[in-house]
Amino acid sequence: VQLQAYGGGLVQAGGSLGLSCAASGRTFSRYTTGWFRQPPGKEREFVAGINWGGSGTYYADSVKGRFTISRDNAKNTVYLHMNSLKPEDTAVYYCAVSKIITHTPALYESWGQGTLVTVSS
Repeated sequence: VQLQAYGGGLVQAGGSLGLSCAASGRTFSRYTTGWFRQPPGKEREFVAGINWGGSGTYYADSVKGRFTISRDNAKNTVYLHMNSLKPEDTAVYYCAVSKIITHTPALYESWGQGTLVTVSS
């Protein structure tokens, strides 16, 4: 599976932005997919995940209630809709896949190029 995240940009605090993670490969729908982010000068952190069928979603506490993850396996795409954005959400956002449901970056694979989200105050 190869992944590409896109949709980042500059947004004001309190605004919304939607990210997409497009996958190539027929096995994409068999994987849990996760969104991660890496703020400037910090380590990569888990943001949200969704199981292969889309029936299970899980979030980092810092984004719970503001971000929504979803997927469309027919389009080989996973989405991250972000509301009520804060300056601390500024980061490069990545998507990746895993064979299990986990928050641990090391258990994910097929990392694509990230997309930069900048939230201005």
